[in-house]
Amino acid sequence: MSPCMIKYCTFSLQSLVVLAVFSLAFSHSADNHCGSPIVSTCKECLRRGPECAWCFNKRFLDGAHISQRCDTAARHILKGCGEKFIENPGIKVEVNATQSSSQVAPKEISIQLRPGSEVSFIVEVQQLELYPVDLYYLVDVSASMQDNLDRLKNIGVSLSHRMREYSSDFRVGFGSFVDKPVSPYIDVHPSKIVNPCSDYEVNCRPAHGFTHVLPVTENMTEFKRVIQQQRISGNMDTPEGGFDAMLQAAVCQKDIGWRPEAKHLLLIMTDQPSHLALDSKLAGIVVPHDGRCHLEDGTYSQSANMEHPTIAQLAEKLLENNIYSIFAVDYMQYKWYEELINFIPGSYLGQLLPKAPNLVNLVVDAYRKFLSDVEVEVGVKDREASRFWFNVSAICPNGSTAAGNARCANVQPGQKVFFNITVGMRTCPVEELQKESEPEILMMVKPVGFNESVTVRIQQACGCHCGETGSCHDDPEPYCVPRAYLMSDKTFIDSCHDERSGLVCSGRGTCMCGACVCDHSNLGSVYGKFCEKDDFSCPYDGGLVCGGHGQCVSGKCTCQAGWTGESCGCPVSPESCMSADGLVCSGNGQCVCGKCVCDDQLHSGKFCEKCPTCSNSCQSHWSCVDCHLSKGLVLESTQQCNRSCTSLVVYVDEITVLIKGKYCLYHRRDQCIFRFHVDLDTLQISRRAECMSILRHFKTFLSIFLLTVVLGLGILAVVRLLLRGKNRSWKEMSNKTDSDSKVMSYAPTASEKTITYRRDRLPEHPMEMHVHIPKMPLHDIFP
Repeated sequence: MSPCMIKYCTFSLQSLVVLAVFSLAFSHSADNHCGSPIVSTCKECLRRGPECAWCFNKRFLDGAHISQRCDTAARHILKGCGEKFIENPGIKVEVNATQSSSQVAPKEISIQLRPGSEVSFIVEVQQLELYPVDLYYLVDVSASMQDNLDRLKNIGVSLSHRMREYSSDFRVGFGSFVDKPVSPYIDVHPSKIVNPCSDYEVNCRPAHGFTHVLPVTENMTEFKRVIQQQRISGNMDTPEGGFDAMLQAAVCQKDIGWRPEAKHLLLIMTDQPSHLALDSKLAGIVVPHDGRCHLEDGTYSQSANMEHPTIAQLAEKLLENNIYSIFAVDYMQYKWYEELINFIPGSYLGQLLPKAPNLVNLVVDAYRKFLSDVEVEVGVKDREASRFWFNVSAICPNGSTAAGNARCANVQPGQKVFFNITVGMRTCPVEELQKESEPEILMMVKPVGFNESVTVRIQQACGCHCGETGSCHDDPEPYCVPRAYLMSDKTFIDSCHDERSGLVCSGRGTCMCGACVCDHSNLGSVYGKFCEKDDFSCPYDGGLVCGGHGQCVSGKCTCQAGWTGESCGCPVSPESCMSADGLVCSGNGQCVCGKCVCDDQLHSGKFCEKCPTCSNSCQSHWSCVDCHLSKGLVLESTQQCNRSCTSLVVYVDEITVLIKGKYCLYHRRDQCIFRFHVDLDTLQISRRAECMSILRHFKTFLSIFLLTVVLGLGILAVVRLLLRGKNRSWKEMSNKTDSDSKVMSYAPTASEKTITYRRDRLPEHPMEMHVHIPKMPLHDIFP
């Protein structure tokens, strides 16, 4: 083997190793991406990416977590799932070649997309050599346009002759506009409504939003006659109602006379900008424009009722009706329209010279540019736009290609332009809207100004054909049965019928192969043989369904052993009601749902142990107890005392059988305390008493008094010593101050005021001078 061959083999081996490493890395990455533990259904699996697939074989990886059913198709085959058991919708592009067209091909394309996937296809656009042309003059007839209107009366025939070089079938129409005929756009004085130019002794026509005068026609004599009859009008503000007129000219196809096979040119002649949407709120008009035709007898009937259209709305209607827009404007407004045409596809801007001598050349140049520029617009309905993305690259006749460029310039008649269009789907519809979503999404690929387009039908692979649980038959091998059969076969449906609810799968699932596949809910999980169980539709207790002590079955809690109640929040055992004395609810209530319910309103508390008003029963027997303790149990006294008693009175050595807190204390005047208790019809009085004699009380009082006196005298002595020391300190400080201070030679009386003047002769010998001024009596100042 030559060295060269050895080198080649070494290189090839290294290359294979590198490719193997990359292949393993890609497989591992995809495995991690698809096989997430949170994936539990086929639908969730497919939504994770175009490389993810679901294995529906029932015997696949028995005992493994359900998320293992989601992986790449290649990994599934390696793990033993046959190819026919793998749910893996492919990415498809199908071209309908049965429909032919002369300018745009193909006419219809069907594609299938999955979340995260994309497809590309080619659209061909060809310019024909000679098109029929419909030109509609839309002229601003406000007073400032008088010279341009006069010029238009003379150039209609000239323009028709020039356009024959580019079209053998040329037709023209005419319409005019001014502004909305309401205040503050026009003067609403009665005389000004009839003749806006009455101040200038000129007979003007009334202001109008848009008036359609002449449908497109090849009769140039009729066109010239109509132009000769036109008169100017007038309004008050600078902007005009051009957008209102443009939209009506675009959407009122039958009135204008637009031919389906012709190129549509809309020539807007004006010397002012147009009112924009929301401007009409100045006139109290707040209804948005509906984008429809509202011509009645050639007049726009909703001018005073609807707002001006938005720029986006106007651009959409012009594109939808295959209309090129030519703006022939005064030089002073050129900049305003230069920014506008960036938002309107298929538009051209030309500067109109004074008295419009260049109008014919302006229209011809615009049409030549429209023919030489080929551009496409791509889009779907606004509701679905956020879920898809598009990219267009034009392949021009000269061979140039620019990514993201949807336009070719200088295209000659007969040449073809190819557009490479890529469509991608970001996500499927959200769960709540998926049932309402259309089975297919329509996308339009429309060459600007062409009367032909391409319809792209997008199928969304967001569901699974074989369901979530697997296949129906296992003999000889499991295989997938069509969903329609699974849902209609009576044998299968009977096994999914829930006798308790009387519904198939409790009305919350689909019968697939004789087993219920439960619906998914944002509220929680639905499960059970008949989808009869869930974790959200039953009563809650403590923030948990069925209190965490049962299962929710058909909307009712099935409690675990030891629990009861509507929400399984009640323990069956009375242990939670046992008070400290070992009795249930202190003997004053019943244990209901693990809580004490007291027998009467007198008792309260967690264990019915509280009774704030129970002392009243003690007070009711005090007179009886006092009588018997003072007179004894002799017969006569007993009869006398029993008049104030309601029960038999007996003496007992000690009340030991009583429950704590249920006997009464009687305080006799000799400071003896007796206990008594009412037991049914017997008033029991304890013979033993806790007594405190008067002498004992006196000794205690005397001891406290003497202790208080001694402490008071001691405190006074300490305070006196402290005050004496403080006075001595003040006296010493006073003496020292007097010796150091100057001796006052004079002390003024109460009726005099002292003023001191000081002059420093020398730093060490200051001189002071005192002047005594007697105070002036108040009656001398205020007589």
